[in-house]
Amino acid sequence: MSTDPRVGLGHDLHRLEAGRPCVLGGVTIPSDVGPVGHSDGDALLHALTDAVLGACGAGDIGDLFPPDDDAWKGADSAEFLTEALRRVAALGFRVASVDTIVIAERPRLGPWKEAIRTSLAGMLGLAPDRIGVKAKTAEGLGPVGEGRALEARAVVLLVSA
Repeated sequence: MSTDPRVGLGHDLHRLEAGRPCVLGGVTIPSDVGPVGHSDGDALLHALTDAVLGACGAGDIGDLFPPDDDAWKGADSAEFLTEALRRVAALGFRVASVDTIVIAERPRLGPWKEAIRTSLAGMLGLAPDRIGVKAKTAEGLGPVGEGRALEARAVVLLVSA
C-alpha cells in the first residue's frame, strides 16, 4: 500500500424542478426548486463521493450505486458518502481535507454555507476548518445560469490512515 497522499476530483450537475426538496451537503434548503435525481439529488454529496472514490482509484458513484437500480431510488446521498469512506478506509486512507463549490443561481446559498460545512464535517469526521464550502453563480450563462440546473464540484485530499 502506498502512503503517498492522494487527490480526488468530483463533479455533478442536476436539473432543477419545482416542488422537489433542495438538499445540498445533507442540508435541506428552503427553495421552490430542487435537484432532480434518482436518489435525493444531493449534487454536492455526489461530487464529494466521486472525489473520495477517485482519489484512490475505487471507481465512481455510478459504479457503486447505479442510477437504474431501484434500491437507490430516493436514497439519502449520505449513504453513498459513508460507503465511499468505508472503502477508502479499507484501503488504508482517510480524508484529510475537502474543498467544494456549488454553482447555482437559485436558491441563494450564501446563508447556508456554514450549515453545509458543519454537516459535511460531521459526515467526514473532520474539523470544520478542514472543509471549504463556496457558493457561486454562473452569471446567467448556460442552464445553471438560467436557473434550470445546479452544479457541484469537490476536491479531496486523502492521506494514510
